[in-house]
Amino acid sequence: MTDVIIVKEAQGREDIKKVAELADIIWHEHFPKLLSAEQIDYMVDKFQSYNALVHAVEKEGYRYYMAYEGDELCGYLGFRDEGDGNVFISKVYVRADKRRCGAATRMLERLRTDLPEAKRWYLTVNKYNEIPIAAYKKRGFSVASEQVTDIGSGFVMDDYVMEKLF
Repeated sequence: MTDVIIVKEAQGREDIKKVAELADIIWHEHFPKLLSAEQIDYMVDKFQSYNALVHAVEKEGYRYYMAYEGDELCGYLGFRDEGDGNVFISKVYVRADKRRCGAATRMLERLRTDLPEAKRWYLTVNKYNEIPIAAYKKRGFSVASEQVTDIGSGFVMDDYVMEKLF
């Protein structure tokens, strides 16, 4: 039987460290079918590492939710309230062995509860990452545009921008 999913907001650097450790696991288990090992390592360091997440929280106004199944951290969601009805969801990740347990749904429900005034959520997702694209569509997101972003060191992100309107 599956335990109940509990979502907590990350509080302080110890929680951010746990999120970064989970990010490293998730990225290395999920993205090898889409990205080279070199690009995964680069993107984890640039966007998902402890230092990157601390910077996002302390300098850029991001917040993080942590999803637990029982007492085991299994997923995380990062977002920034842009203050004009728009919320950018920068990260929604769940460990492979815990997908389909409701963690992503619970984190998105928490986001809606915490920011009921939001009129639009938006996020980016790799164009070839079919399972998450289908999951976002199931949750009411649609493709708003496409973008290719140079992230340095010869790497790009080839993404859809998906949005959900309220």
